[in-house]
Amino acid sequence: MVKKPEILCKKLGLAFNQPQLFITALTHRSAGAHNNERLEFLGDAILGFVIAQKLYDAFPGADEGTLSRLRASLVNESSLAELARKHQIGDYLFLGSGELKSGGFRRDSILSDALEAIIGAIYKDQGVAACQDWIGRIFADNLQDLSAENWQKDPKTQLQELMQAKKMELPEYILIDMSGLAHEQTFKVRCSVALIAESCVGTGVSRKKAEQSAAEMMLAKLQKDSA
Repeated sequence: MVKKPEILCKKLGLAFNQPQLFITALTHRSAGAHNNERLEFLGDAILGFVIAQKLYDAFPGADEGTLSRLRASLVNESSLAELARKHQIGDYLFLGSGELKSGGFRRDSILSDALEAIIGAIYKDQGVAACQDWIGRIFADNLQDLSAENWQKDPKTQLQELMQAKKMELPEYILIDMSGLAHEQTFKVRCSVALIAESCVGTGVSRKKAEQSAAEMMLAKLQKDSA
């Protein structure tokens, strides 16, 4: 049973002049034609702009490449889904019967789209200033953890760039297991590359961390094999 949207709205520190916008933001396309896809499109653009602005102000000495990597670390699908799980947004989504049966409320793409749709709904209801304020609050911890001075390319980025340099297909990441309670889950992800037949399996408390772990193992294996 889907929890009441107004409960989530209060937990997120939001108040809508047009509550229907928030309900639409939580409605997946599998639940009907009046869904969150258009709001997600809007929210995606606003989120990218606001995060870029905050990074520009926070790291005046960082070059464009560093700022782009910092932004990508915050607004990629896995990161947004992890943030959505932190706030239990999946418990409030309106999904069609097929998505409900297949556990759509846990899927990264659905969770990240819903988060962006909420941002789109805030913009339509209250404007860009309200979006900037809410994004600043909900991303506060993630922004605080960033450091341009100590920034290094993460294992996934390193592996992707290695494959691109060799003009080969990008690494493939497949979620093979997810266990535990909602607030303390363990994810297992298999990483495969075209360079070798063997794959690597990484684990982590989020899908993103499991993918990073698998990529790190794959990089170590490739380095060992080429030595």
